[in-house]
Amino acid sequence: MPTPTAPMSLRLNIAARERLQKLAERQKRSAHALATEAVYDMIEKKEREHAWFESCDAALKHFDETGLHATHAEVTAWMDSWGTDKELPVPVCHP
Repeated sequence: MPTPTAPMSLRLNIAARERLQKLAERQKRSAHALATEAVYDMIEKKEREHAWFESCDAALKHFDETGLHATHAEVTAWMDSWGTDKELPVPVCHP
């Protein structure tokens, strides 16, 4: 069963509307389909950004509460080892 949809009006300036129409013609799709796809993509991107910022806030709160951390040098050495024969384990957090 398809997900219900609701109409939404979108105002674009004339230049943007013309550009969208040209893209739609090149891709043999409707301007509406491209605009809908762009909105869905933007929603997903913004939700990922929000989740990232929340995880950063949680990590900072955890650090403020515990003082546990890994140094820049430890993390850099670990990351530099990725894909090598001598890949290092994940750095251990310490006070």
